[in-house]
Amino acid sequence: MVKDLEVAILFADVVGSTQLYDEFGDTKASETVALCLDVMKDATHQFNGTVIKTIGDEVMSTFPTVDEAMFAAGMMQKRLSSDEARGEDTIPVSIRIGCHFGPVVQEQNDIFGAAVHTANRMTSQAKARQIIISGTTVERMSDEIRGQTRQIDVATVRGRLDEVALFELIWQPDEVTSMLPTIGWENKGKVATRMTLSFRGANVVIDDKKKNANIGRADDNDLVVKGNLISRIHAKIEMRRGKFFLVDQSTNGTFLRSDAGEESFVRRDSTELHGSGIIGLGKLATPDAPLAIRYVTKE
Repeated sequence: MVKDLEVAILFADVVGSTQLYDEFGDTKASETVALCLDVMKDATHQFNGTVIKTIGDEVMSTFPTVDEAMFAAGMMQKRLSSDEARGEDTIPVSIRIGCHFGPVVQEQNDIFGAAVHTANRMTSQAKARQIIISGTTVERMSDEIRGQTRQIDVATVRGRLDEVALFELIWQPDEVTSMLPTIGWENKGKVATRMTLSFRGANVVIDDKKKNANIGRADDNDLVVKGNLISRIHAKIEMRRGKFFLVDQSTNGTFLRSDAGEESFVRRDSTELHGSGIIGLGKLATPDAPLAIRYVTKE
């Protein structure tokens, strides 16, 4: 029976398994890989997930929500990085994880679709001990989990014309703590409640009702700006706990000029926006430039 579903697709695999067999022999390496697979499966089941299949040293699972997938991914990483969980006689090993939320076709005990390829691409972009998720998947997270992510790059995916933003979920407690000053988990001083983006008579408002907006040359962006240096999905403005952040997802970067005279450049990274100013996609923009986007925050 064929079913159409929307799920979080997660791939987790053992890093450098071929080297394990070469260095430690078939018996010891296969025991280690089997332990990793058991940990991955157990974490999947604990957070309401379904193990679709195992492929060598890799597990593919699905989850009803992104948050459940992230809880499972974090448990996998924590357990396999723990000496106690691995046991004294096991080989030190690392895993990498990728996740993407999207539509799939389920047929018998397998799933198919472009979202599966995107999730697999996230895994191929991950390094040892990393959890990599797509930008659209981050949008499906609760505010609490989203606060533990940071954008690290963009990538192309087979079958897609646009670029996909890559985010990392920070699962180590010490690294999450070190991120606190930059991601604005604590509101200090005045809190902004609204930002208005203006371009050629079009206005987009970001507030508690609409907490993010995409900017780029593709027609399905919230603010469409056409130009040779502008990516299909160039940047995103996000509201996080009373602060506004620009997240660049482009090839050529984003230029910012505040009304106070400060200038900055962001490429595949994020920065906080204050007050008001001008956004230039792909190149520095003056207030009267044809492709200048004006932003104004309101407290």
